[in-house]
Amino acid sequence: MSHIMPNPVPTSNEGWRKEAASVSLPEVFRSVPVPKNASFWKKLLAFAGPGFLVSVGYMDPGNWATDLAGGAKYGYTLLSVILISNLMAILLQHLCVKLGVVTGRDLAQACRDDYSKPAVIGLWILCEAAIAACDLAEVVGSAIGLQLLFGIPLVWGCVITSLDVMIVLFLQNKGFRYVEALVIVVILTIGGCFLAELIFAKPSITGIVHGFAPSMEILKNKEMLFVAIGILGATVMPHNLYLHSSIVQTRNFDRDVEGKTEAIKFATLDSTVALMFALFINGGILILAAAAFHWSGHHEVAQIQDAYELLTPTLGVGIASTLFALALLASGQNSTLTGTLAGQIVMEGFLNIRIAPWLRRLVTRLVAIVPAVCVIGFFGEGRTTDLLIWSQVILSMQLGFAVIPLLLFTGNKKKMGQFVNPLWITLLAWTSAAVIVTLNLKLLFDSFAPESWQKAINGILGL
Repeated sequence: MSHIMPNPVPTSNEGWRKEAASVSLPEVFRSVPVPKNASFWKKLLAFAGPGFLVSVGYMDPGNWATDLAGGAKYGYTLLSVILISNLMAILLQHLCVKLGVVTGRDLAQACRDDYSKPAVIGLWILCEAAIAACDLAEVVGSAIGLQLLFGIPLVWGCVITSLDVMIVLFLQNKGFRYVEALVIVVILTIGGCFLAELIFAKPSITGIVHGFAPSMEILKNKEMLFVAIGILGATVMPHNLYLHSSIVQTRNFDRDVEGKTEAIKFATLDSTVALMFALFINGGILILAAAAFHWSGHHEVAQIQDAYELLTPTLGVGIASTLFALALLASGQNSTLTGTLAGQIVMEGFLNIRIAPWLRRLVTRLVAIVPAVCVIGFFGEGRTTDLLIWSQVILSMQLGFAVIPLLLFTGNKKKMGQFVNPLWITLLAWTSAAVIVTLNLKLLFDSFAPESWQKAINGILGL
């Protein structure tokens, strides 16, 4: 059922307490060849793929609930949050690439090799909670898509989504390139659906440009801040940091300085292009909600089901609602692929224990299905969007525990050698971490502190 993993990985990195005990994702480790002395485009093609797997987490169904709520209620204002979150994601995923390429460790393995056992167990539990929250969003989103397209009740839709483990197992056996190819095809399908929706909606270009400019109103308005934190949690995914630092090692590049430099360059290009595509999807959802609902007076549209029902009559295009539901279903199913890999990487990396992939996926799915079925059963189908938004806030709360170790490792010269973060990246990365932690603390304070305390603190801050 489970066993301690062998396969010691050779590494010359100093500054670690011990050598990494195993390679990351051993069944696909260095399985994708990188041509030598090839053209720029051929090498880019060889490295293309992992970034798109990572980008799936930035456009999963959890984004839909937060982006729909933000666009319908506040128009284009929260576009700036999506942009800032995406820029943070590009920077953080670049650091994941560096960690994986330079050290031969994924983030979970790096934590296990450098921290005490109690700290490792604590980080593992927090990361598992983040994966469960993400999986919850995938379960609910896929179930809603099935209901909208085929009329399947949400409870049964949640159960059906647990069967997707078979797809993951089949693709992993065929080869990692097949996983990447399927993900890219589904991403293009989602993008095509939203491109058509935006053409139908005819949004205000001026409004969009203004929306990308940050506004202090976001910090002053508690409800807007709550949605903004949800968008941040839905955009910068903690388990994606573990995922990317692992799957970048599926490429069989040279392990000398030149080879690592080249690998970092091409893998960063791959993830940056993929995440810009995610920016288009996330921004597209919010822009669609703003154009279709906010300016037509439907400010309270936050339920995905309500958006589905209103899109066709609001836009006057019969296929609009169907495209919306199809993109939602594709988004949920796509996210299951990366959820499987992330769960495997986290368990193997932190605990150095491996269990059968189908069992790991089933356990993760059950952790998500049980709360989803309970909420739907007790409170009705109308509370699913609240469930999605809270799942994204939970994700956001976990970010600091993944981001800070990543910054410490990649900023340590003993561990990274000549690939250590330069000063400008260090400043940008720690600023991003500070923004994440500060906004999360403010959300917790606004949610649980007495109103008198909130007024006093906000008065001091001038908010």
